[in-house]
Amino acid sequence: MIFQRDIVLITFPFSDLQSSKVRPAIVLSNDKYNDRSDDFVAVPITSNLRWKDYAIFITSKELESGKLIVDSKVKVDRVFSVSQRLVRMKIGRVRADVYDKITRMLLELVRAT
Repeated sequence: MIFQRDIVLITFPFSDLQSSKVRPAIVLSNDKYNDRSDDFVAVPITSNLRWKDYAIFITSKELESGKLIVDSKVKVDRVFSVSQRLVRMKIGRVRADVYDKITRMLLELVRAT
């Protein structure tokens, strides 16, 4: 089972559904949901460090366990749901304070102004 705050490698299919790419993502959905569902909710991680709204810089220092190969960004504005069957492996876990920063930014994004 995967857990909230896990960093997982996911097989992302391309739109042609003939090929795919493996990418890291942070699990947002809570453990109860993850246990009862075939899917989970996540945000992607990218090594593209260009500045962008609703993105958080992340390095291995922000992890409770595991490590990132390169400094990266969490793309908070790219929330998605994906099947747990597409998880290749767990590579780490973000610290609770980093997860809180992600969820605060997500709430800022969806909150009415």
